[in-house]
Parts: sequence; structure tokens; C-alpha cells
Amino acid sequence: MTALPVVLTDLPVSRDVTRLTKDRVELAPWDAVSDRVVAIYTYGHPRVDDTLLARFPNIRVISNFGVGVDHIDLKAAAARGIPVGNTPGVLDGATADMAFALLLAAGRRLVEGDRYARSPQFTRYDPSYMLGFEIHHATIGIIGMGRIGEQIARRARGFDMTIIYHNRNRRPEVEESLSARYVSKNALLAESDYVVVSVPLTAETTGLIGKSELAMMRPTSILVNIARGAVVNTAALTEALLHREIYAAALDVTDPEPLPRDHLLLRLSNVIIAPHLGSATEQTRRRMAEVSIQNLMAGLDDRPLLYRVG
Repeated sequence: MTALPVVLTDLPVSRDVTRLTKDRVELAPWDAVSDRVVAIYTYGHPRVDDTLLARFPNIRVISNFGVGVDHIDLKAAAARGIPVGNTPGVLDGATADMAFALLLAAGRRLVEGDRYARSPQFTRYDPSYMLGFEIHHATIGIIGMGRIGEQIARRARGFDMTIIYHNRNRRPEVEESLSARYVSKNALLAESDYVVVSVPLTAETTGLIGKSELAMMRPTSILVNIARGAVVNTAALTEALLHREIYAAALDVTDPEPLPRDHLLLRLSNVIIAPHLGSATEQTRRRMAEVSIQNLMAGLDDRPLLYRVG
């Protein structure tokens, strides 16, 4: 019987991935030592660097479960001629939904309200208590008008929001179809009621939102990070929230992730933190598994990947 290709992976239990790989490959744990490893499948963002690749000289493909590949050294892979696959387009809608869920929850103080409604203190209805800010007809500033940013803008239109954006390159088609206005990053920070960050993590975007950027925002503004934790400087954000320099933040990601359990940010009432749920729907995760395994098998068969990074 011909031996199955051995794939190094950090995969925990995942019924979709294990179903799709059954009888096609042999999955090896991340700490495996074997010269039979011919592919890498990253599930939970383990670091794939030059040192790791040097341990496995027979790697033919790296397939990532998700879009972001900041945990993979693309230059090291390219130097070895190893294609890297990801899953763009699959999770745009789900991630945009999450961005708007965070935006709505922060603006209307939903998490605070839930805690209060469950507490012994809620004994009567008070119309003047726990007032938030409206979303409809407010100004949303989207930093990063890629696939996900465009989907966020489409949802903003449904709330009659004024849409402004900043991007590495202008998107005239988005400006026309969604009535979005291109502005500088500084103008966006100053004008927006809601600042939504939706950019990939690169050397250029690391720390994109720091102390000076937060200082440009209004005291009534809300920051939503649906990108990667390191795009926002955690220490600067904590200080801005602690001293009420901005109204609130809603984060699907943090730096580090997860935060230390005693981190001050976890104790602040004006921040909502989700455990990286951007693409966490049954439908999207199923499709991510399908696409990432298609990339994996294409690489093992020396065929072009369905989606290749770079």
C-alpha cells in the first residue's frame, strides 16, 4: 500500500478538515520530526519561519486556513519555491457582519446592558440610564477598503451612514457604488464617529493606530478592530480608554492574543473584546476548510493553487 503524504499541522479537532483529508493525507502533529513531511497546513496561526522550513527540506506546499498569513514567512517560502495558499473571498461577509456586530454593541452599550440586566442592581427601568450613541446617519471611517472593508461599507449604507475611507490605493468603483469618500488617515480619524480597522498585518500596518492616532479621534468616537491585534498599539489603546480620550473600543483581536488574564484592558467597561470570531460561522468555516484543502491537495499534486499568496 502506498504511503500517504505526511502533512505537518497544528490542527485540533475539526470535523470538516479531518473529513476532507481522510484517506488522502496523514496529519502529523506540529512537533513531529520526520523526513516524510511534504506539506504544512496551518490552522491556528503557528509560526512558519525559515528555521521550521529548514527542518523539513521536502515541503512542497503551505496551506493556510484563513486569509491572513502574517504568521508565515513568505520570503523564506518563496526562496525555497514553496507556494503558499490562503482562503480570500470566503470570509468577507462573515467578518463584515462581525465588524458591524461589534460596532452596534459598542455604540449601544449592549454588553454593559446585558451585565446590568442580569445584576441585582436592575430593579426598575430608568429612561435616562446607560445612554449610548446612534449608528444610523453617523459617520463611519473604514481604514482598509479591501474585500472586507467593502462589505463593511455595504452594511453601513443600510444604516444610512456617511462613509469615508482610507486605503493604500483609491477605489473609484467603491466610491461610486457605495457613495464612499476617500480621505487621508488623519482626516478620517478626526471626522469619524466609528473608526473600523480592516487591513492585513504587515510591517507597514503594525502599530498603525497608536497614541498619536488615538489622540486625533473624538472623545465620543468608537474604535473597532476587525483586522489583527498588532495593528493597534495595545498600551496606547488601554491608556486612551482608561482616561476616556475615546468613548469606547470593540475588538475582535488583541495583541497579544489572548491578553494576559490580569491585563488592565480586560477590566475596563468601555471596551468589548471577542475571542477572534470574525469568520466563526458554520458556513464560512466549512468553506474555509474546503478551499484550504483544495490548495493543499493542488500543491501536493504539483498543480496551481486555487488561491496563492503573492
